[in-house]
Amino acid sequence: MSNQLHLQQFQQQIAESISSNTFLKISLGNYQGNEKELKNVYARRVKIKRTDMLSFTYRYKTRDIIKNLPIPEGIRLVANFISNDFKVCTLFTTLKEVILEHSKKQLISVRENIVKAAVQPTLSHNKEKKRIIQPTGKTYLQELKISDAEGNVFKNAQDKYRQINQYVEILSALIKELPAGKINSVVDMGSGKGYLTFALYDYLHNVLKLDTKVTGVEYREDLVTLCNGIAGNSGFDKLDFVPGTIENYAVESIDLLIALHACDTATDDAIYKGIMANAGLIVVAPCCHKQIRREMEKNKAKNELAFLTRHGIFMERQAEMVTDGIRALILEYCGYKTKVFEFISDAHTPKNVLVVGIKTTGPGQADKAQEEKRAEIKQKIAESKAYFGIGYHHLERILGLDKQV
Repeated sequence: MSNQLHLQQFQQQIAESISSNTFLKISLGNYQGNEKELKNVYARRVKIKRTDMLSFTYRYKTRDIIKNLPIPEGIRLVANFISNDFKVCTLFTTLKEVILEHSKKQLISVRENIVKAAVQPTLSHNKEKKRIIQPTGKTYLQELKISDAEGNVFKNAQDKYRQINQYVEILSALIKELPAGKINSVVDMGSGKGYLTFALYDYLHNVLKLDTKVTGVEYREDLVTLCNGIAGNSGFDKLDFVPGTIENYAVESIDLLIALHACDTATDDAIYKGIMANAGLIVVAPCCHKQIRREMEKNKAKNELAFLTRHGIFMERQAEMVTDGIRALILEYCGYKTKVFEFISDAHTPKNVLVVGIKTTGPGQADKAQEEKRAEIKQKIAESKAYFGIGYHHLERILGLDKQV
């Protein structure tokens, strides 16, 4: 059989495997062309904007380049590759592998291997990460304009969908550090439109199967009305939203307190409420940090960092770190193990810092060693304030720690 006939039959097998939905991928190797760093080319079938295409990955020594082509054009490109620069091409299907090779005498041969275990083809453009919050059948995601009735996430809501999933993933790991069955009450302070509040309720009730009461606190009454309506339509009977500020919210017993992007001292108010309610877990994502920055700018402390803080942008960043650093110290003073970490919820969203407090001691449980540690922490807070020229820290003041001897 001639080389040309082998090539035609190989192209036909590619086309038939695609039309019968048995096509998996194509691998091109033993490159003999002029691009020195090109090693291999791989092709797989994808669906882009509801159109079937072949996605080619050009694997170079230090990078990959991806090109997507209509299927007929992609098949012709494969034929061109194996006619010229690539000496081996393997077609993978759910039923068999078809290997085309050039011999040293440039004669083409084709052989087939039967596949024992069938693999199902996928048309996903990117490998989808398994999300904790799935969009199918979620009324709240539909009403929040995240997905349509069929569970398809809208293109302009992809970032928000990934963001709420990452928040839930982070919270799920933190919740595991608490005693089993202790998530009876959750308060989300500054809940806004409720994206995370709804997703967390969904996770607690439908994944963890807990009977947790969840409350969103939001000062904008139109959002409170909207979210209560969505909660009712979703059948979330243990979720409610209440109007009011973080500062004025009356706390009782809270197992988990959340405050995401509460501006400036509102984050301190939220932490204070969590401490007063003896919350097992406090999670805040602060923003603004204006109070400490004003203190630092007013007093202009002379220290080794003065050469940085004379620049506004560095002053702002320093104020952020100092504010959250003292918050972490105060949480430790109040019997919490702390974590402070940065995360990026998506390539198109800003970086965030999470300050996390996990309760380790209850009221009156501190022993002598812990009391000594508390004294050391208090001394560290005082030294830090003096070093940066800070007259007071809002969280320290509302807890009354600045008045204790």
